[in-house]
Amino acid sequence: MPKQKDHFTSFKQSIASYSLPERFTFPFYYQPHPLCLLAAQELQHHLETQTDWQYDFDVTGKMFGVLLVQNAEGDIGYLSAFSGKIADSNHLPKFVPPVFDMLAEEGFFRIGQAAITQLSDRIKILEANPEIAIFAAVIETEEAASISAIGAHREVMIEGRKSRKQQRLAAEDNDNFTEIKEQLSNESIKHQNQLRDLKQLWQLRINKAQEDFEQITSELSELKVARKALSNSLQKKLFEHYRFLNQDGFEKSLYDIFRETDKQTPPAGAGECATPKLLHYAFENKLKPLAMAEFWWGVSPQSEVRHHKNFHTSCLSKCKPILAHMLEGIEQDENPLLTNPAEGKNIDIIYQDEVMVMINKPAEFLSVPGKNIEDSVYLRMKQLYPDVAASLIVHRLDMSTSGLMVIALSKQAHKNLQQQFINRTVKKRYIALLDGELMQDEGLIDLPLRVDLDDRPRQLVCYDYGRTAQTKWQVIERKNKQTKVYFYPITGRTHQLRVHSAHINGLNMSIVGDDLYGKPARRLHLHAESLAFHHPITKDWMEFQVDADF
Repeated sequence: MPKQKDHFTSFKQSIASYSLPERFTFPFYYQPHPLCLLAAQELQHHLETQTDWQYDFDVTGKMFGVLLVQNAEGDIGYLSAFSGKIADSNHLPKFVPPVFDMLAEEGFFRIGQAAITQLSDRIKILEANPEIAIFAAVIETEEAASISAIGAHREVMIEGRKSRKQQRLAAEDNDNFTEIKEQLSNESIKHQNQLRDLKQLWQLRINKAQEDFEQITSELSELKVARKALSNSLQKKLFEHYRFLNQDGFEKSLYDIFRETDKQTPPAGAGECATPKLLHYAFENKLKPLAMAEFWWGVSPQSEVRHHKNFHTSCLSKCKPILAHMLEGIEQDENPLLTNPAEGKNIDIIYQDEVMVMINKPAEFLSVPGKNIEDSVYLRMKQLYPDVAASLIVHRLDMSTSGLMVIALSKQAHKNLQQQFINRTVKKRYIALLDGELMQDEGLIDLPLRVDLDDRPRQLVCYDYGRTAQTKWQVIERKNKQTKVYFYPITGRTHQLRVHSAHINGLNMSIVGDDLYGKPARRLHLHAESLAFHHPITKDWMEFQVDADF
């Protein structure tokens, strides 16, 4: 195991003027402590100048983390880590080791992976056997022929039934009616027996074709079952070997940590993120964690919004259960997501009549009740109009976005207004301040979006499963290395304007104050400035505008 001196890094400059953090960082919403910023700057300089290893960050970026720590002698320094692996290695100079090295040459994981690879190679060879397709085609042909033959016989039976009915009616006055009736009944029984025999014949033929197919694919099926069992066993063993410490020295495996969650099974890559690595090493080496920060280094990915040198919070699906165990008993900064951001704020009513209300929603104000906070536009409107039976909320704005919202005061108005939004006949214009200078004057962004399942509520670009999202934009002015723009959203996806602004294939610059996709500031500089639609009852065209306060 690497010694502490290999990874504990003292600051290159005096930090006497810096105050130490009072509490540990809340990993899922934070602004880096000044000492973490200093540590990150030193680490970034190291990445720019080191020559011990090579990795092309212009091809794939990586998340790095720093952990401000205090050793037993009272010295303040920091630890460094990266998420996943770099240059095909888990171990690089200066960086803490992984919690468990699954890449160890003689380790069970590599041995197990080699065994799985052997099975996969054998499966590929067997799957390439052309006779498999031939026998599968025989089954398909026999089944189709069976359906056709049985169907043809059923048509004969139907026609026979019609004929017998006519014969019975014609023979009612015949002296031999009883004999004719019995003859017709025997004919019906004959057809039923023929159908039974036909079904049995074709089932035998299909069974024979399936037996031939199973005979040639039996080894293939057995190998797939064996591969799945080996993979599941290897994965569970891997989860058991990832064991995380907390400050009390209590150790918990990845398997046990996630078994207590709704998912129960750890997601791919769990335990490989920078912060769990840093904390585990700190606890293992009797270092006191003081604060943390994570930043992205290198080219932005094609899905998530990540920018070079930007700081990011720990991911929820992978890290939250792990860090809940590792930080148990450690006092942390308050979770701002549990604090009501709307406290002390009022909603301005711009227009009101018998069936609708137009409001100006403040920034940092929920449109509808959240998981932990009930105060919202919906609650305030419900309090203001307690007798209204309508759903009130026609559309939503992000909590951090300010601007115009229309509220319905009747069921008819709600249905009509909502339909106008669905039909995209509502004219919307947003104003935003971007953190950078746009060279073009206008354009269209077309990037499909879906929720980041590993890090809700963040959204990501996904061409496979994302929903269509389109935004027109137009520059208003460029000033002080910032750009003020109009946004005309064609669709209305969650965080659409924020992601379209920040994503590398969008405008590639975040909205000022975007704490999810950019850098925090006093507020998110995004405002729903203009809204126009047909009055839900009179059908008159109505236009509303409220200027932004930034």
